[in-house]
Amino acid sequence: MTSIDPAIAIFTGSGGNRLVADVYGEEGPIVLLLHGGGQTRNAWRETAEQLARSGWVAYALDQRGHGDSEWIADGSYSFTEFADDVTVVADAITKRTGARPVAIGASLGGIASLLAEGKAERDGREKVFSALILVDITPRVDMGGVAKVQGFMRAHAAEGFASIPEAAEAVANYLPHRPKPKSNEGLKKNLRLYPDGRWRWHWDPRFLDGPRPVATDRRKIEELLVDSARRVQIPAMLVRGGSSELVQATHVQEFLELVPHAEYVDVAGARHMVAGDRNDAFSDAILQFLGRAGVDPKGKRAGAAR
Repeated sequence: MTSIDPAIAIFTGSGGNRLVADVYGEEGPIVLLLHGGGQTRNAWRETAEQLARSGWVAYALDQRGHGDSEWIADGSYSFTEFADDVTVVADAITKRTGARPVAIGASLGGIASLLAEGKAERDGREKVFSALILVDITPRVDMGGVAKVQGFMRAHAAEGFASIPEAAEAVANYLPHRPKPKSNEGLKKNLRLYPDGRWRWHWDPRFLDGPRPVATDRRKIEELLVDSARRVQIPAMLVRGGSSELVQATHVQEFLELVPHAEYVDVAGARHMVAGDRNDAFSDAILQFLGRAGVDPKGKRAGAAR
């Protein structure tokens, strides 16, 4: 199947920071794809292409400090700042297109989306999204799983890699359940070549260990996420990796009690990075949900928030 060459869209984040997105598709309802911590917009390529072929326009955004989006000068990478960026981008898309986007957020992207929607409800403003899909993230998660993910991210953050194949080997050791790709071109998009000749991840190391890292005031954030989940009124779905390191059965149960109208899908054979592990099953699940939620690929969702 022929791949789709995306257009580029530039946004200004909540702090005046430059944000970059790939846009797949030309006409249809909008989906905003938000990657996990340490990833880039390239993580969504297969999903975005599938959405575009199904009549959607998919915006895959590099979040602050990731990919080609601006690294924040003062190291501001708290969850609430990611959420503020997401709100600004969703509002800009709404202004451009006349309809609010569906948010599909994996891990960090899901947290940012849920916080953004919850804040809008608390503030009594119009909704940020028309529907919300959380990918392997819930208000409370297994902190041992978080430590494992962040441990991998930190392992080579400083020294980097001597070559792309060396980086590929590190990823393969971390994800032994995935078949090794035939090419490292996809991985190359998650790395940048530094002047010392070494390849390092395409995200700001201060995201984890800076003056205002992503884990700032985790207890407060957890409380905000629980409150935000209670306030969700739009169509919602949780997609969990069947072998997730972060989201366990008790976390799923709590989420479904907080958002009783939400749908839930468990993707067998997938871990935390669901879309990367089982993109076929993941894409099918989200397209089916969007159909049930009343989104017509040839128009706007009936009753969508404006």
